[in-house]
Amino acid sequence: MARLRKFCAYRRVERPYTRFSKFKKYSFIRARPGNRITRYTSGAQLDYPFNVHLVAKSCVQIRSQALESARLAANRAMEKVLGKQGFFLQIRLYPHHVLRENPLASGAGADRLSTGMKHSFGKPIGVAAQVRDGQEMITIRTGKENVRLAKNALRAAAHKLPLKCSVVVKELARA
Repeated sequence: MARLRKFCAYRRVERPYTRFSKFKKYSFIRARPGNRITRYTSGAQLDYPFNVHLVAKSCVQIRSQALESARLAANRAMEKVLGKQGFFLQIRLYPHHVLRENPLASGAGADRLSTGMKHSFGKPIGVAAQVRDGQEMITIRTGKENVRLAKNALRAAAHKLPLKCSVVVKELARA
């Protein structure tokens, strides 16, 4: 598999010019790469009294590979202590934005091989989610005794993401 390009090339949030239509002649891109996130929810979907959120502190794009890595880190930290039934984890982002690049040949004799901007929309290489400042990215629902564990799990997940994050705890009001 080819090596991923450095993310600094894709970090900036801009208006996506990646129309993907079910009618081929209306599509700006010809194919959509697969999403790497395998599960968006895990754990037991019960009425837990506390929500712990991972909140973005800046506007940025996040690749689906980074979101999956963050999900695995948080899920592993929670399952190690509570098992699969003591919490509920939810990824609240979906990677819609298609990342493209225009690869040019480099090296000896590359001036005869380069195609320039022949296909100006570039080749799709992956998908990313566009995140805004203050947006909740990952949520863990749990009981009062496990809030500290959930905060630590989300801090571990934040290390996998290309932005600064904060962890916010919200108690749900009982009716």
